[in-house]
Amino acid sequence: MTTDTAVRFTLEPDNPSDLANLCGQLDEHLKLIEQRLGIQIRNRGNDFQLVGDHLTTQAVTEVLRDLYREAGKGIQLTPDLVHLSLQQADLETKAAAKARDQVQIKTRKALIKPRGENQNSYVRSIRELDINFGIGPAGTGKTFLAVACAVDALERDEVRRILLVRPAVEAGEKLGFLPGDLSQKIDPYLRPLYDALYEMLGFDTVTRLIERNVIEVAPLAYMRGRTLNHAFVILDESQNTTREQMKMFLTRIGFGSSAVITGDITQIDLPRGTESGLKHAMRVLDNVDGIGFTQFQAKDVVRHPLVQRIVRAYDKHQSETES
Repeated sequence: MTTDTAVRFTLEPDNPSDLANLCGQLDEHLKLIEQRLGIQIRNRGNDFQLVGDHLTTQAVTEVLRDLYREAGKGIQLTPDLVHLSLQQADLETKAAAKARDQVQIKTRKALIKPRGENQNSYVRSIRELDINFGIGPAGTGKTFLAVACAVDALERDEVRRILLVRPAVEAGEKLGFLPGDLSQKIDPYLRPLYDALYEMLGFDTVTRLIERNVIEVAPLAYMRGRTLNHAFVILDESQNTTREQMKMFLTRIGFGSSAVITGDITQIDLPRGTESGLKHAMRVLDNVDGIGFTQFQAKDVVRHPLVQRIVRAYDKHQSETES
């Protein structure tokens, strides 16, 4: 997620008439800059504070200093001159490019701004392509952002339902010893998906949508034989699918549907000798048009800083072991 910064500075010498010239009638010059560049300009006399993107606020600081010097020379500033100064600094072009590159997801209860280039390209790819893979370590936002895109698509009426799917394989646990049917047994392993939904829609809304079957949370075994039209489907923990299960899931996708497959190939819990369907799909589908792959790295982890170091340490140990 992006974070705004505040830049403070003082224009010298303190001259009320030059300051009024700089700000314009009813602060029209400052409002022009705010509108064009998406920043906030606050001032008390000649003390200024700019709030916005760090690079933009730094550049605007220099533009305001230059304009104040022009005012000190007796030049009458106009909106056209202010606009020309922004053009010469190439700020409007940079602001427009930044706005195009920056992606955000707005749901009923949350505004999600992807953090870093990998998260931004992941969300852009989900919006542009029907099938996407998000691959990388825990804490990189691959599942959370996929759920956010699904909720966004549902609220925009781009899809009619959301399906959240997970394979019935778990780390060091045996489903057979848990009470209930398969759906009840796998429910605890779908908790991260529920948590993301609650954050974006609220508990009551999620409960109501599940009751109406608009949101379905199910084990992968329940997907066999189905064709999923006008749905946003997320397969989480896909490193624990077999080759056959992955193929089965991918061929369920119908008209008007999108699928996001997330997984971490360093956390495979399949029986020894069974190839991960995710690893196999990465090889088979790498050059297929219409399918996107986003590879997340340790630097993309957005949890506690120690998580990044832990991921890097394990990656280093694994590479040393394999070599």
